[in-house]
Amino acid sequence: MIKIIKRMSIVSVIAALFFMVIQVVSDLYLPNLTSNIIDKGVATGDIDYIWKIGFIMIGFSLFSIVAAVGNTYFATKESQKIGKTLRSEIFQKVSFASHNQMDKVGTASLITRTTNDVNQIQMVIQMFLRLMINAPIMLVGASIMAYRKNAELTKVFIITIPLMIILIGVIMYFAVPLFKSMQKKTDKLNLVFREGLTGVRVVRAFNRTDFEEERFAEANEDFVATAIKVNTIMAMMIPLVTLIMSGTSVLIVWNGSHLIADMQMEIGHMVAFMSYAMQILVSFMMLSMIFIFVPRGQASAARINEVLELEDDIIPAENPVSLADSKEPISLTFDHVDYRYEGAEKLALSDVDFNLKGGQTLAIIGGTGSGKTTLVNLIPRFYNVEAGAVKVNGLPVDQVNKEELIDHIGFVPQKAMLFTGTIRDNMLYGKEDATDEEIWKALEIAQAKDFVSGLEDGLESHVEQGGGNFSGGQRQRLCIARALVKEADIFIFDDSFSALDFKTDARLRKALKENVTDEIVVIVAQRISTVVDADLILVIDEGEIVGQGTHDELKENCQTYQEIISSQLREEEIA
Repeated sequence: MIKIIKRMSIVSVIAALFFMVIQVVSDLYLPNLTSNIIDKGVATGDIDYIWKIGFIMIGFSLFSIVAAVGNTYFATKESQKIGKTLRSEIFQKVSFASHNQMDKVGTASLITRTTNDVNQIQMVIQMFLRLMINAPIMLVGASIMAYRKNAELTKVFIITIPLMIILIGVIMYFAVPLFKSMQKKTDKLNLVFREGLTGVRVVRAFNRTDFEEERFAEANEDFVATAIKVNTIMAMMIPLVTLIMSGTSVLIVWNGSHLIADMQMEIGHMVAFMSYAMQILVSFMMLSMIFIFVPRGQASAARINEVLELEDDIIPAENPVSLADSKEPISLTFDHVDYRYEGAEKLALSDVDFNLKGGQTLAIIGGTGSGKTTLVNLIPRFYNVEAGAVKVNGLPVDQVNKEELIDHIGFVPQKAMLFTGTIRDNMLYGKEDATDEEIWKALEIAQAKDFVSGLEDGLESHVEQGGGNFSGGQRQRLCIARALVKEADIFIFDDSFSALDFKTDARLRKALKENVTDEIVVIVAQRISTVVDADLILVIDEGEIVGQGTHDELKENCQTYQEIISSQLREEEIA
């Protein structure tokens, strides 16, 4: 929490403190004026004095209102500014985070930390600049003023203040752990809710709607039960504090009446003393609220700092080299590469070794979970290799500036992801200054030109979230076109032909062969028909290359490749 508080503007803190001091001084002086009106105006029948002091009280009240507005303005401004900064930093951290970092936190938890946790921090900062400043000053000031009015009556606080402290302590003991647990339960609720939304088609396909509803209801009821419990505990504070305050008033009146009867105290002084007593007890209550909500804010701050302090395992080179300075032609080399996922005992990739030149096509084929996607993710350096080296244009990727490396790679991931906007907006994701001619050319190569031109608005056609208003094959072709718009040295298609029919697949590969002539094309596929024309085919099984060569070579000497062929083609087609 201290790390986040350090981000606060010293100007806003001083301004909030200045206005709060004015407000507190005004509020502390009002009971004294009330005392004077009673003792010097009402008791003596001096109407002019009553009017005079009344106008002074109005002036102090106006000062208090203006000061309260000023304090609230700066407190709110600073809390919102901190919230904005934290959300921006979390988003930026996530945007540039490695895959390993994302896996550590989880998407659902990141959503909670960006929204709920940041809101908790904002609330605590606002409370800090208002209550945390107000309460101590008011407590000290009201105690001094009460003592000045009558030292004898201050003995009442020997009974009431310990009661207040015990009450607040008991409530904090039970409430604070519950407040902390609510953050984790919010994470779980978001996780279940998000899985239900993103997997709604799977849920319906397997008729598991009732199961998901029960699962969400369980997480929801757990959260609600905790929330009800903690709010019930907190609800007890107001009536119990009110009871203590009422008891304090009774004690003050009881003892004060005897002092008045003995001519040791004036009525106005007792009225003022009661006001100061209420200010003292209210200050204690405000402090208790702070001590309850600060631990919750601390828990949120720890969760936010956990994201902000994630160490990037993709460490940039101290003296990065530029691909533009490379004298080597376009090439892609895996030099005996090993890779292991964090915490895993077994290598995900073992001794991967091959070399490609510009104009060549690499196809990667193998069973599910064999390591195909892991291999292509090493090219743009989404992960660091454990041993060996990945080289682009003769330069190790860990020695190249990451942003420049990405600029030289056109990547189509397994999941066809489109962004809300228009088709043109999605195409410009690949190249910001792409012309219509370049976009239509990319769409033509990707076999998407026909259906896009058939849309009423063409390139301006609306794209819903995730491309939900297009079929799987259309989404894949649009994603392929987006990558092709980019002027890259290497194009990677990670199983991005899977939703295409054989005819469209063949036309697309032919178009790639004819139009992408100088660049390297890497295709991850499951179908033999997709890889058959590649210059080099890698056959991967359990992270190891069990065969590499052309289709004809592998058909003769690679058993795993032969098994894939026999599982997909009829005997007469194999021959």
